[in-house]
Amino acid sequence: MAQLPQVRYREYEGLTYQEAWDLQTACHNELKSNKLAWRALPEEERLLKRQVHNLIFCEHGHVYTLGKSGSKDHLLITDQDLKKEKIEFHKINRGGDITYHGPGQLTGYPILDMDEFYSDIHRYVRMLEECIILLLAEYGIAGDRIEDYTGVWIKASKDDQPHRKVCAIGVHLSRWVTMHGFALNVNTDLSYFNRIIPCGIDDADKTVTSISAELGKKVSMVEVKARLKSIFAAKFEFQYI
Repeated sequence: MAQLPQVRYREYEGLTYQEAWDLQTACHNELKSNKLAWRALPEEERLLKRQVHNLIFCEHGHVYTLGKSGSKDHLLITDQDLKKEKIEFHKINRGGDITYHGPGQLTGYPILDMDEFYSDIHRYVRMLEECIILLLAEYGIAGDRIEDYTGVWIKASKDDQPHRKVCAIGVHLSRWVTMHGFALNVNTDLSYFNRIIPCGIDDADKTVTSISAELGKKVSMVEVKARLKSIFAAKFEFQYI
């Protein structure tokens, strides 16, 4: 039986976005460096080498991040407002447009060498969505996908209701090593999304939501992390070390 990929799990609270980005970058560079170094080894040695991948869960302070394909016009407040309200802003190298991270939101960064899984970015993004959909089902929430829109949504049950995005996804790959990931609204203060056009989506029939907003009560973040950690291991077929 083939050995399962090995993943180092870590979780943090209170990291600034820059600190988390620096941590991701260090993990990302380590995996890429290993791949380059191992290429020079004899084949029998190279085949024995296995990466130690990473899954990082954290809650950030208030921050808006703008992906490489996004427009700063989708930030609806000024730089002075950001400073006054103590909100960070970062232009970053993931795909997608602008989004918000903050307290009560679970931000996840899988840093994986996809050569040990599968080399298919679309399948990878769909798998991230599937993990969130399975988690929501454990809370009795029917998460779903909407065609042409990345992320996880709760579809409107009535014509006069909007579709509600509960999880944003934006990733970056270099040499088939992933970074960035997903932002799941658990107990998030959704008013911060009013200061941006979330993910650049300005459709009247689409908005944002959280698990707590859908359930009408606060949810244990500790429980959410534990459940999602298990789902990731099962769906990606790896083991924690």
